[in-house]
Amino acid sequence: MNDFFLLENKKFLVFGVANKKSVAYAITKNLLDCGARCVLVVLNDEIRQKVAKIFPEIDEIYCCNVEKPDEIERLRAEIAARHAEGSFDGLVHSLAFADYTDGMKPFHETRPEQFLQAVNISCFSLTALSNAFKTLLSPTASVVTISISTTRMASESYGYMGPIKAALDSSLAFLAKSFSAFSEIRFNAVAPGLLKTSASAGIPGYVDSYLYAEHVIPRGRAVETQEAANVAVFLLSPRSSGINAQKIVVDAGMEINYFDKNLVKREF
Repeated sequence: MNDFFLLENKKFLVFGVANKKSVAYAITKNLLDCGARCVLVVLNDEIRQKVAKIFPEIDEIYCCNVEKPDEIERLRAEIAARHAEGSFDGLVHSLAFADYTDGMKPFHETRPEQFLQAVNISCFSLTALSNAFKTLLSPTASVVTISISTTRMASESYGYMGPIKAALDSSLAFLAKSFSAFSEIRFNAVAPGLLKTSASAGIPGYVDSYLYAEHVIPRGRAVETQEAANVAVFLLSPRSSGINAQKIVVDAGMEINYFDKNLVKREF
């Protein structure tokens, strides 16, 4: 085993594995391949049973609905009963949810209950979990969340999740600053372009945007989930110790190619 990332025998807490298409799944698999140990947290027992079959080598899979502070407290107590303070070398936050059951509407028609639920699960949970587990993290631990490649593009197929991901990005700086008062814990984000995941498939209009992205990306094919996971593992490793409060865009060059002559010709 080539342990360039210095992850062998390191221990990580991973939130958000749902199935084999999820980013958290690919991150977990990478970590295990590097010789690290993983403790997983999923939404409910139904998902836990499925994930247990995917990762039979992982004997700790907990459930937590991060919308509920009491469940976060319970989770923290359960994990603390089995792990010493300072024993986790990193935390992966791969959690996002938006209620699109009534279809995609113009942003100004977003209902407050939709927005607040989404911001709680997709953004504030990073702060809530980091605070809850701060003493279980090593003083030099790395916290990594999953963002999006840009929050400055008003994509109708992403809706109000764009501003919520912008808030998530901003949280990195504030968490890095506040945690620096007592540790060297780092906070960073992987920001992929459009990915083919089960969660994204449920977003109205997402598939069309995904297919369009394949035309915009210079190499002619979309970003793969594994590519985002590879960057996440780098950010979790000691090899990225100089990177803090940043988001690393993984879009295979999409942002440089919107005015490709062939695309412009096709559109006009």
